[in-house]
Amino acid sequence: MKFTKSTGILLLFMAVPFFSFAQDWHVGAFLGITNYSGDLTQQRVDMKYTRPALGLLVRKDINRYLTIRGAFTWGIATGADSTNSSKDLLQRNLSFRSNVFEGSLIGEVNFFELEEKGFTPYVFVGIGGFGFDPTAKDQSGNRVRLRPLGTEGQGLPQYPTRQPYDLFAISIPFGAGVKAILNDQWTLGFEIGFRPTLTDYLDDVSTNYVDQNTLLAYRGQKAVDMAWRGDEVSGKVTPGAYPADGAIRGSDKHKDWYAFSGFTITYRLGGGSGWGKQKATRCPILRP
Repeated sequence: MKFTKSTGILLLFMAVPFFSFAQDWHVGAFLGITNYSGDLTQQRVDMKYTRPALGLLVRKDINRYLTIRGAFTWGIATGADSTNSSKDLLQRNLSFRSNVFEGSLIGEVNFFELEEKGFTPYVFVGIGGFGFDPTAKDQSGNRVRLRPLGTEGQGLPQYPTRQPYDLFAISIPFGAGVKAILNDQWTLGFEIGFRPTLTDYLDDVSTNYVDQNTLLAYRGQKAVDMAWRGDEVSGKVTPGAYPADGAIRGSDKHKDWYAFSGFTITYRLGGGSGWGKQKATRCPILRP
């Protein structure tokens, strides 16, 4: 096929919809912090256990006020009884740390037209799935995976209703933020996002203690050591101090939460300056 001026003009007009389509898409990154709320915190969020978070994201502008976002975010959830003020929690002396790997699909509702105001507050809500694997350091400083130990009798025949918990769970991201245009391509934002989850085992703590001898027989001394760590507070083993079978270890009344808060930076694919230019591109006015 011979390339002519007419062919070039035809190809240019054919490419216009794809160029406009690209302008609706943004790719970017997230840099922020992770916080945890669960059985090892007395307050909703304990800032002493703030840890880093990183992520990648893709945004699609549906219209001026609605944006859909897909993201993959990594963070660290952690907590410990040692910083609580409750005497009972200090005596329990549990702790945990877990990487959190979240994939999410989120809808953002913008309050203003971003291209006109240059900035806009927004709220968001969506659905997420995340992987986790709680660990804790033993007295030798070695990090130990807690799920295989069955610290609350999960998987033992004496406790048939307690099954090993999944290491993948659902979260419900929601929150609010603000974003501002830096130039035609770049947008900077800041948001605070909460994640109520459908698991109570992000921290490996949920219900009651199980019989010490049963746990020892089926899972070994390490499971007993990590299920209750009160002896480490006094530095000596106290006979009979281990909680009785059925004693309260945690509470399954509320599921665990985590939070991702921080900055987003996104780049608009295809260049241009957003909806203003897209409108002109999609509905051109031909003048003689």
